[in-house]
Amino acid sequence: MKKVIIAFDGKHFSQGALNIAEYLNEQEPILLTGIFLSAVDYRDVIGVGAVGLGGPVFMPVLDKEDETIVKESIEHFEEVCKHKGFEYRVHKDNELFALEELVNETRFADLLIISGENFYVNVGEKQPNDYMQRVLHKSECPVIVVPENYELPNNIILTYDGSEDAVYAIKQFTYVLPELCSLETTLFFASHKEDDLPECDRMSELAARHFNNLTLQRMDIIKPGKLLNEWIAEKRGAMVVTGSFARSGLSESIRKSFIYETIADHKVPVFVAHK
Repeated sequence: MKKVIIAFDGKHFSQGALNIAEYLNEQEPILLTGIFLSAVDYRDVIGVGAVGLGGPVFMPVLDKEDETIVKESIEHFEEVCKHKGFEYRVHKDNELFALEELVNETRFADLLIISGENFYVNVGEKQPNDYMQRVLHKSECPVIVVPENYELPNNIILTYDGSEDAVYAIKQFTYVLPELCSLETTLFFASHKEDDLPECDRMSELAARHFNNLTLQRMDIIKPGKLLNEWIAEKRGAMVVTGSFARSGLSESIRKSFIYETIADHKVPVFVAHK
């Protein structure tokens, strides 16, 4: 049984995140732990503007209205879990639950689920906003970022650009969600038109060991970036598997742009993993 954590900030309960958790529980029972973050408006956070993403997050004590919102979110979460038959837990600090604490929770989890639309939209409506980027960068377990309205996965898109991160993400998917490896799967190769993709044959060989219904497709990244996301949008019921954007360089900037656009399009769940 896997431990899956699902994060909500109090003002923005995500039904989309809860739906994917229910889907995973149907494939194989999970322990679902709800992490309830403070409902305060981050415009009121002390020091964030000065220190940026690299510094500490200081949050004011919740007022009564915020406490009520968080309480209602927890009650709704518990009601759904009981109705669906989840084994579940609730983690909430008495006053606040800073992002650093959420990241610490990921150290003791197999998977984190967050909303690709609602996660701290008061920080920035354009996703992934600063705090989503921080979670994706710092998380110590794979993350699924989900839209609010989407089709539950019936096919998997593995993205490979020759990087270590791409291979790592694909391997993590097979370890954490092996029950989804029997779905129709596309191994999508992205490379410069003039270059051979590194270790293409070995990547195909590895993927074929885990995915029973695998096809290969290649696209030159010299083409407009939106082509890939347009192609993904046409793959109804897809889940995209991709590496992180923790490093620098040309390949990394391409991957970062792709992840940003895929999350911002709010079309499909995205599985992100990094070392």
